[in-house]
Amino acid sequence: MARLTSPGLNMNVCSLWRALWLMRTVVGFARPQEIYAPHSIRIEGQLTLGGLFPVHARGADGTPCGDIKKENGIHRLEAMMYALDQINQDEQLLPNVTLGARVLDTCSRDTYALEQSLTFVQALITKDTSDVRCTNGDPPVFVKPEKVVGVIGASASSVSIMVANILRLFQIPQISYASTAPELSDDRRYDFFSRVVPPDSFQAQAMVDIIRSLSWSYVSTIASEGSYGEKGVEAFTQLSKEAGGICIAQSLRIPHNSKLEDYDKAVQQLLETQHSRAVVIFASEEDIRGVLNATKRANQVGHFLWIGSDSWGAKGSPIHQLEEVAVGAITILPKRSSIKGFDEYFTGLTLENNRRNVWFAEFWEENFDCRLLSSSKREDTSRKCTGQERIGIDSRYEQEGKVQFVIDGVYAMAHALHTMQRELCPDYPGICPDMEAADGKALLKYIRNATFNGSAGTFVMFNKNGDAPGRYDLFQFQTTNNTNPEYKVVGQWVDSLQLRVEELQWPGDSEDEVPVSVCSLPCKTGERKKRVKGMPCCWHCELCDGYQYQYDETSCRLCAYNMRPNPNRTACQPIPIVKLEWSSPWAVIPVFLAVLGIIATIFVMATFLRHNDTPIVRASGRELSYVLLTGIFLCYIITFLMIGKPDAGVCAFRRIFLGLGMCISYAALLTKTNRIYRIFEQGKQTVTAPRFISPTSQIAITASLICVQLLGVLVWFAVDPPNTIVDYDEQKTVNPLLARGILKCDITDLQIICSLGYSILLMVTCTVYAIKTRDVPEDFNEAKPIGFTMYTTCIVWLAFIPIFFGTAQSAEKLYIQTTTLTISMNLSASVALGMLYMPKVYVILFHPELNVQKRKRSFKAVVTAATMSSRLNTKPSERPNGEAKTELCESQPADPMSQATKKTYVSYNNLRI
Repeated sequence: MARLTSPGLNMNVCSLWRALWLMRTVVGFARPQEIYAPHSIRIEGQLTLGGLFPVHARGADGTPCGDIKKENGIHRLEAMMYALDQINQDEQLLPNVTLGARVLDTCSRDTYALEQSLTFVQALITKDTSDVRCTNGDPPVFVKPEKVVGVIGASASSVSIMVANILRLFQIPQISYASTAPELSDDRRYDFFSRVVPPDSFQAQAMVDIIRSLSWSYVSTIASEGSYGEKGVEAFTQLSKEAGGICIAQSLRIPHNSKLEDYDKAVQQLLETQHSRAVVIFASEEDIRGVLNATKRANQVGHFLWIGSDSWGAKGSPIHQLEEVAVGAITILPKRSSIKGFDEYFTGLTLENNRRNVWFAEFWEENFDCRLLSSSKREDTSRKCTGQERIGIDSRYEQEGKVQFVIDGVYAMAHALHTMQRELCPDYPGICPDMEAADGKALLKYIRNATFNGSAGTFVMFNKNGDAPGRYDLFQFQTTNNTNPEYKVVGQWVDSLQLRVEELQWPGDSEDEVPVSVCSLPCKTGERKKRVKGMPCCWHCELCDGYQYQYDETSCRLCAYNMRPNPNRTACQPIPIVKLEWSSPWAVIPVFLAVLGIIATIFVMATFLRHNDTPIVRASGRELSYVLLTGIFLCYIITFLMIGKPDAGVCAFRRIFLGLGMCISYAALLTKTNRIYRIFEQGKQTVTAPRFISPTSQIAITASLICVQLLGVLVWFAVDPPNTIVDYDEQKTVNPLLARGILKCDITDLQIICSLGYSILLMVTCTVYAIKTRDVPEDFNEAKPIGFTMYTTCIVWLAFIPIFFGTAQSAEKLYIQTTTLTISMNLSASVALGMLYMPKVYVILFHPELNVQKRKRSFKAVVTAATMSSRLNTKPSERPNGEAKTELCESQPADPMSQATKKTYVSYNNLRI
């Protein structure tokens, strides 16, 4: 309740109200202007609608209003006038009811708009004038203001929020044609607010969908200070978090009354995150121009990829003379159409037929760049207006984008009033008392239930929060072939995105290629993302190294033991299986030696068989010689088994022959050396021959030694049957591309050594006996050749052991160990073959005259001769009484062969025992 109770104000109040009553405008208003609206439009009607339009821009230097806004102000205001004319002429809509209007200028400022909107609530304020008197004692005359049933407006969200707070107190419904702030969807705070444009929450969702469709994940935001900008960015940020995959690099705010420095600072901050090229901008036209200008000053034309809200839309004013900076900008505008009837109406307006618009003269001067009166505020031109100018002919004209929504807002109010009249006044022409007494809540219910086909042919309706459905057109500012930049429709958003990416053009050299706006570039194939803490869109790329493959974009996993990653590390593939090939250099040398050895062994054996009854063959012990040659032959044969492709049969033969050849060889040699040792040791004590020196006994002893080896192999077969395995660890190199699985027999290094261990034991024992019989004269036996054979063999195997075990960790283990083992066995066999048999073969083939029977001597004579020879062969200083060396052997005829090759072979097999 408003009460004017101060006596000191009586004179001034009476004078004020009388002055208001007498005031008339030059355009013929029928009623005086109220105290809160000294400059407004009033149209008489039975029902009055309020209107709020940004006719002027914000003023500078403390003044409330600035320059006139031709499109956003005058076009929208005239759209309401046009809609009222159409409704009042329509006999079907609100018959017998005339709609009037009270239109105010918000000057694009929320506080000024709040002051102006007090005009709408005057009729609802009861004034107590009982103690107010004029100077003559009469009560003052008050003009009762008209009742405003609903308000169309405002434009800016900040203005609508300010006005909505006071209108809800007086239950006056409000329908906005341009306010899109998500905050206004709160039906608990703004329960009397509705709008025919979709809220920014839909617009923000459309922006999120656009950014995701272009694969942008790192974006910045700019907002004008106030509800529209800040709430729009807030909605975008929230939706981007819910959608995932979009991060905010910079979130900047442009303050009210901003200066050039503020825009330059904002651009510099954007440049701090160079990879964030996409910029979502919820800002006023003035701030959009300021940011684009700052970008141009910073010489960053073409760097930023703008995503503009509906405040940018498809307007030319925000980018005037800044077209090169705006190229590529994608903007959003609620789906609209040009209203043809309004174009005809507006282009037909003149100074003569439009006296109801108090700002039309100012628009005329601005539109045609001329002056009407000498009192005109325009000082930048001296050209006078003739009044004969025509809009669209003498000036550029394009229908402003929100005209459709202004018309739909007025029609929404009219349809709600029509339904209300039809229900409350069914049989009453015009407005009945029930309708006059109805409050704003009743009208709000009809507004929310209103559904009709709008001016552009789209369906107009409201949800429970008073919001219109989300329908947007998507534009991009492009340069055509004629280098004339223009807005082009590239898609739409109606609950979901429909974007024609192939029609998009971008600044720079690659116009058709979508630029990137990401914090981190995508990782290469086979690399995982290592997230930066707090920034899910930023990461470092790490290669899945070793035997790992890329399991998903953020993790690597280890391949199975028999697998390795493929070249691009996206999956695992089997490790190739290899074996020692015959063509490998590791196999060629052992095979070559084995072939030569086999040929030589066969040759020796054939020679011995051919001269089986000759003295040399008999003197060498034929039975053990053939056994020894068999062992040597098997030592060569094992080479082929070790190199051949492993299978169950080959593995079984490897186990058998691996140690058998050496076992046979060294068992025969051990039997020989043991026999010689026993003969001469026995001869030192007695002339009786030792036991078990006959050929049969020697074969039996050798066979028993060999059976030990065979018995061990049989036990091995029983415990662990032979089979093949694939060893993936042996050649599991650091580089998985070089990894190989080795197909081999299931024989470990330890088992190989154990298999050879018995043979090595025989070899060592034989060497010990060879050392003990080293002093036996070579004229009587083979002790010295056997000794040299064993010494050489020991050296070979002493070299083999460190090589074999020293390469256990090598990637070439299979090849080195196999080659080393086979060569060692080949050398051992070759040493025995060369030292024990080649001299005999040489004598048999090239000196048959030496292969003759010598006279037989008794066992006692042989032993005595050997003992004496041993004594005489000692050093002269060690001989008792200075005895001279005496030759005990038979005189040998002169022979061209050297003395080293002259040997007397004595067969102990023919000795009498």
